[in-house]
Amino acid sequence: MATYNSQTCVTLEAGADLSSNQFHFVTMDSDGQLSVSTDGAASIGVLLNDPAAAGRAAEVCIGGLTRVEAGGTVAAGAAVASNSTGEAITAASGDIILGTAVTGGADGEVISIVFQPRGAA
Repeated sequence: MATYNSQTCVTLEAGADLSSNQFHFVTMDSDGQLSVSTDGAASIGVLLNDPAAAGRAAEVCIGGLTRVEAGGTVAAGAAVASNSTGEAITAASGDIILGTAVTGGADGEVISIVFQPRGAA
């Protein structure tokens, strides 16, 4: 079961329609707007809402316990990274570790993680 608890959140600006990216990792572009994180890349946080157009408010968890969609099977306790669509996967060598899975799950399931970026795996 996915849960969330204490977290630090900010509201930023979506750089595109992110309505299908709720609970995905996001990054900030050079224009200060958000886009979906890419494979193994750094992330500013996890998108908590679903802004449907560029310029809309995007609520982002930047630290703490949060929910994220799994992009494959992830075990509880695993270090997680972003796949090419901003979903959580088990971190591989060279990936930026974005946190630790608190609950495990399969592809497409929403799991709980502690979002705490800490460098390359």
